[in-house]
Amino acid sequence: MDTTLPDGDPFIDPINPEPPQRSQEESTLIVGRTASLTLATDSLVVLESRNTQAIPFYNILWAELSDFEVTIQYAKPTAKNVVRISSINYAIEKPTHPHAISWVENLLDRAYGRSQRKKRIKVLINPFGGKGKAQKWYLRDIEPIFAAARCKLDVERTQYRGHAVEIAEQLDPDVFDVVAACSGDGLPYEIFNGLGKKSDARRALEKVAVVQLPCGTGNAMSLNLNGTDSPSLAALCIVKGIRTPLDLTSITQGNRRTLSFLSQSIGIVAESDLATEHLRWLGSQRFTYGILVRLLRKTVYPCDLAIKVEVGTKSEVIEHYRRALKSQPLPEQHRGSLDSQDSDDRLHATGLPSLRFQTVNDKLPDGWTLFPYDKLGNFYSGNMALVAPDTNFFPATLPNDGCMDLVTLDGDISRIAAIRCMLAVESNKFFDMPHVKYQKISGYRIIPRNQKDGYISIDGERMPFEPFQAEVHRGLGTVLSRSGHVYEAPNVSAKGRESA
Repeated sequence: MDTTLPDGDPFIDPINPEPPQRSQEESTLIVGRTASLTLATDSLVVLESRNTQAIPFYNILWAELSDFEVTIQYAKPTAKNVVRISSINYAIEKPTHPHAISWVENLLDRAYGRSQRKKRIKVLINPFGGKGKAQKWYLRDIEPIFAAARCKLDVERTQYRGHAVEIAEQLDPDVFDVVAACSGDGLPYEIFNGLGKKSDARRALEKVAVVQLPCGTGNAMSLNLNGTDSPSLAALCIVKGIRTPLDLTSITQGNRRTLSFLSQSIGIVAESDLATEHLRWLGSQRFTYGILVRLLRKTVYPCDLAIKVEVGTKSEVIEHYRRALKSQPLPEQHRGSLDSQDSDDRLHATGLPSLRFQTVNDKLPDGWTLFPYDKLGNFYSGNMALVAPDTNFFPATLPNDGCMDLVTLDGDISRIAAIRCMLAVESNKFFDMPHVKYQKISGYRIIPRNQKDGYISIDGERMPFEPFQAEVHRGLGTVLSRSGHVYEAPNVSAKGRESA
């Protein structure tokens, strides 16, 4: 996340060089004898006799007036991916006190914009996350930022696998605005599923935003929503985050129903993730190692597959994404403008929405056709773009378009072609590779064949190797994001892809 300011006059908006609506007198607070604080276009400008600095509004955490002194706390960059709490204090002359009160409120308005102030956050720390460093990172990098922003915190440490499910299921959605997982991607998965078990699941999933404080080996949620896997920068992003509806996917397998927020995979990606758990010491490189090994073996994963396709070609996917960018909804329209599946359920805020396509145990939905896929190399369905730093498998994903993005790759293509496809991921050219099939879908059923055992990954969690079905629920969940609309990742809207 870039916390620096562009070159030039901080009082002038480089995109729209119109003068600010407030007069210079309203925007400026005289402090002391030789200093002033001015609300510029995108920053607080501090002018002193021997020093001038510009603090981005985004970095300002709090400001308050006590007696005749103004105090401003902000997140100061101390390294490329680190911010630490800093503050400035100035005396206020008595005659300017009434102006100072309104000036401080204007500063907070500019600093927070559409974001909620003083968020009430339930923090769940996985003490085993990040090679056991999650607790240390929370105390050093995260808690000071939340405290400076006057967030109300309730901190709890998870004790065992599935503990976060139990905590979220018992959570009162009227007490907390946010549940923050100080962990990798496993804890957000548990939190969504815990909220989904509540009797008022739809209300809870809409009311409580689920966020990640990146303290694990897999931090995809923070990379996509915050644009960073730095704990301190992510904490700042959560303080300033905008409530954003998120599509969730129901997975039915056997008699079980779970929720997925990130991805589902079978084939090379699933094996490369789950079968390399013993190589966690390699960090994200274990994923690359696992993929290369299986590509060289030309491994195939035969299955029967049925898909509900919504956008079928790459050119149509690009156009779909561009239309979504142009039709950005207003903040208050986010939830109401979504295509309401099961609107009665939402109105009465009951449990999870009903399944339009039934379950994996029911007959195939109308219009679906089950066909054999004997040479499947990779089946990867995603709801977020980045699955790891510089690993953008799904550049056309949107938080709430009602679709999963599906990538399929045959397992019998040449080793050179397969390796080129994987190398193209880091250069953001994977989407354009001719062997990569990319579609937007709203549901699917997959039935593995000719294997006694294997790997199925749902949000990085291993599931039984048996048939399952997936169905998207548009905007069922809630997260906090920087934009409130798109992910912080390279996307397919770039020029030159019209004929892709």
